[in-house]
Amino acid sequence: MSEYTVRPARSADILGIHRLLEPLVERRILLGKDLAVLYGYVQEFVVAERDGELIGCGALHVMWEDLGEVRTLIVRDDWLHHGVGRALVEGLEERAIALGLRRLFCLTFEVDFFTRRGFSQIGEQVVDPDVYSQLLRSPDEGVAEFLDLAHVKPNTLGNTRMLKNL
Repeated sequence: MSEYTVRPARSADILGIHRLLEPLVERRILLGKDLAVLYGYVQEFVVAERDGELIGCGALHVMWEDLGEVRTLIVRDDWLHHGVGRALVEGLEERAIALGLRRLFCLTFEVDFFTRRGFSQIGEQVVDPDVYSQLLRSPDEGVAEFLDLAHVKPNTLGNTRMLKNL
């Protein structure tokens, strides 16, 4: 297979990101995202592309001063085990470091993949109580998942909460 590139997403990539997401939503691996939401978060995404076609994507969401989350990490099935996921995570880590983040969180079924990338499983309390009380005010469902709040537990069943120190 030919090489691919990893680059920041552009608004023109959103329909392709949505197409990558749909099969995983149908299999209940990821939660669906409306196009309006994806367009609003385009600046968080990086994409992997080969010959103008998206083969993967991932997003970095800043949660706090030193904390970000790897979200919506997807590699097209025919590109699994070709280093695309690793390249996407490395691209997101570079962005996180450039933003001054020191830790990355993910909620995943792919524990072995993220363990190989330096992530470790975490318990419930990974921020101090003052930060926790501030994060509780966030309307973002990903933040609620990070905090392991009861109202998001049906969305996170089977997922593992993991963290990496950069």
